[in-house]
Amino acid sequence: MTRHGAVPNAEWVLMYRGGLTRTRIAALTRAPTATVGYHLAVAVAADPGLQAAHEQAAAKAPLRVSPQGLALMRELVAMVQETGRYPSRTAEEVGERTLASWLDRRRDDDAAGKLALAFRNGLAVLPDWQRPPRAVADEARWQDRLEALAEYRAAGHDWPLHKSSVAGEEHDLGVWLHSQRQKASRGELNPAKAGALDEAVPGWRKGRQRGRKPRNSTGQTDQRPATAGRGGTAPGH
Repeated sequence: MTRHGAVPNAEWVLMYRGGLTRTRIAALTRAPTATVGYHLAVAVAADPGLQAAHEQAAAKAPLRVSPQGLALMRELVAMVQETGRYPSRTAEEVGERTLASWLDRRRDDDAAGKLALAFRNGLAVLPDWQRPPRAVADEARWQDRLEALAEYRAAGHDWPLHKSSVAGEEHDLGVWLHSQRQKASRGELNPAKAGALDEAVPGWRKGRQRGRKPRNSTGQTDQRPATAGRGGTAPGH
């Protein structure tokens, strides 16, 4: 119920009549949403035609869409259709992180009922774009791990270990790789993922080999002469 004789904020009433929601008005004026809602309730009670005017204005005034926003939408759609995954906010590429942040904002807009029609129509070609199912999110994380492992190996490192004594990136990648090997040995690894591993990091199933010479910091095999067996001397002595 409203207080008798309360006078609503004239500016807020005008904004509401123009089609803005109480949430948007609160954001623009930095006023509590509950306070704005109270004032608008008083105004609607005093003027029954206000609500109809608001709804009519909201329907006629489409949300603005910038050329930059449309360009990001097209780039996002192209990426998802090409890779089969949504952008990650933890991706190494700045461009992908930008797309992930943009998509998060559009999801928030959609949940709040204020997504521009141009974005709604453009994103409709993507499956479950509003809130990707867990399987889609898991797939994105799997692809991120694969790319990280490929980069790790390309830098000259041996296969990462998953032992508790190992820390940092090597441990994280080692745990993930160990999990893929276990799934493969049990026949539970998706053939497409096994193929992706074969292509990106050949030899991933076997990993480190006994007697293999360690690589140095430049990625080259250590060429230092081996010591002689028990009681012998090193070659050349």
